[in-house]
Amino acid sequence: MESLEHLTAEQISFQLILHSGSARSKIIEAIRKYRQGSSEEAERLLNDAEKDLGQAHHIHFQMIQSEASGQQTEFSLLMIHAEDHLMSTLTMKELVKEILDLFKARNI
Repeated sequence: MESLEHLTAEQISFQLILHSGSARSKIIEAIRKYRQGSSEEAERLLNDAEKDLGQAHHIHFQMIQSEASGQQTEFSLLMIHAEDHLMSTLTMKELVKEILDLFKARNI
């Protein structure tokens, strides 16, 4: 994965939104596929969403490392939105995984 050093704060924000948004779409599609009876496709989509979230997490971790090393992070409404988007997608992923596990256990 590439370094964030050459990216602006705006570009970093858009990268977070891109990867978490892609994951969010796959998570929603996964629950729809499960409802349609395609549990294997739902599982594949959740795995793909994990990969997208892994990229977003990598970006987020680089931001934290950069700030911990003394480089100030430029905050904006866009950055706050990107952070919110990432955190809500992580929450959604965990919730959907739990719901699907519950459905599987009850043969729903």
